[in-house]
Amino acid sequence: MSVQILEHEGKPAFALMPIEEYERLVTALEDAHDAATIEEFYRRLVSGEEETFSAEVADRLLAGEHPVRVLRSHRGMTLQQVADACGVTNSHISQVEKGKRSMSTELLKKMAEALRVDAELLL
Repeated sequence: MSVQILEHEGKPAFALMPIEEYERLVTALEDAHDAATIEEFYRRLVSGEEETFSAEVADRLLAGEHPVRVLRSHRGMTLQQVADACGVTNSHISQVEKGKRSMSTELLKKMAEALRVDAELLL
């Protein structure tokens, strides 16, 4: 690597290098960052802190199906089981799933806990 150090008041202030070397350095740093991100994700996945979803779940969510319905189905839970976990009626959960009723902040928190997901995924 050919680097020229420029000084200011007798101290190193800038490093000057050919653009090709700079671009290789940036690429290497980005690759290292990506690798560290993947390692951390894998660690969290193996430890159970992170979860992946099947393509079917992702497709249903992307198609606009209500996240509560999709994730309730994914977890193998009935309307009644979710309702019991949230302290509401199964009719209430059904209305939320159909988009006829919105969730309060409190219900959103309970629903996320019952479905074992981050609340943001239910919005």
